[in-house]
Amino acid sequence: MDNSSFEILVSNLTNPTLLFFLLGIVAALLRSDLEIPATSLKFISLYLLFSIGFKGGQELEHGGSSAEIWYSILFGTAIATLIPIYSFYLLKNKVGISNAGAIAASYGSVSAVTFVSAVSFLEIQGQPYGAHMIAVMALMEFPAIIMGFVLIMKYDKGRDRSVDMGTILKHAISNGSVLMIVGSLIIGIVADSKQAEGIKPFTTDIFKGFLAIFLLEMGMITVKRFSSFKKHGLYVFLFAILMPLFNGCVVALLSQFISDVAGTRFIFAILAASASYIAVPAAMRLAAPNSDPGLYIPMALGVTFPLNITLGFPLYYYLVQLG
Repeated sequence: MDNSSFEILVSNLTNPTLLFFLLGIVAALLRSDLEIPATSLKFISLYLLFSIGFKGGQELEHGGSSAEIWYSILFGTAIATLIPIYSFYLLKNKVGISNAGAIAASYGSVSAVTFVSAVSFLEIQGQPYGAHMIAVMALMEFPAIIMGFVLIMKYDKGRDRSVDMGTILKHAISNGSVLMIVGSLIIGIVADSKQAEGIKPFTTDIFKGFLAIFLLEMGMITVKRFSSFKKHGLYVFLFAILMPLFNGCVVALLSQFISDVAGTRFIFAILAASASYIAVPAAMRLAAPNSDPGLYIPMALGVTFPLNITLGFPLYYYLVQLG
């Protein structure tokens, strides 16, 4: 890694938002009584999704439509469809059909919090990205959930036949995080630009402060979740490290055929490398009730999430700078 890449790594590791994440880890390890009230945490998470969605909608409305937007949507859909397939076959003989389907859907889907952190990373680097990537992120939830359900349906003969695809998709669409970011995106598109300027201090100026507090809580949760899946052995731990790195690196390179904007390509890599621990678990409660949330949620939140925001960001950013 050259000097500029090392500087990016150091810059990322000294980012105040990431340092608050590390503070959360330290607090949990010390068994501190530091705690973010649940109601406040829910408000902050909704705020972050609202801010990203609304700002993206405004930018998308100004940018109009282009072939790149449609190519990006197709590329994102392909990523979210293919990742669950090979992930499932790597896992099914190790953790069982239901768990494999749930993990595959998680890693094919995306993490909104990782996306938000990636946007903050790009702002520090002074790199723009396509606002349409917010829409791509929202749309990538559903192919992954569908593929996870299809694979479970194909191999798990003992599953509950009363649960169909329509019920699962309805549950996924009505998930609060998905609904907030999609709804905010649409509102941002149709809202009057002059009126939108009036709430800019709320949508922009306080964003990083709320992100820092949210990542503080994520750090504390990471430690708690991480310890709960150690019983499943080394294989799932290595999967939670190697699979996102593989997906992120491959997509970082392939994305040059979709866009020549480094920030957009970086976001593509992050979407491929991240794993859902909000929308997918909600859907999998219906699709795979026999799966173990104590396995696939800690994999996504306890291993993959901190991996991406510490080492993954500078690695994927370095790769997109090469092409």
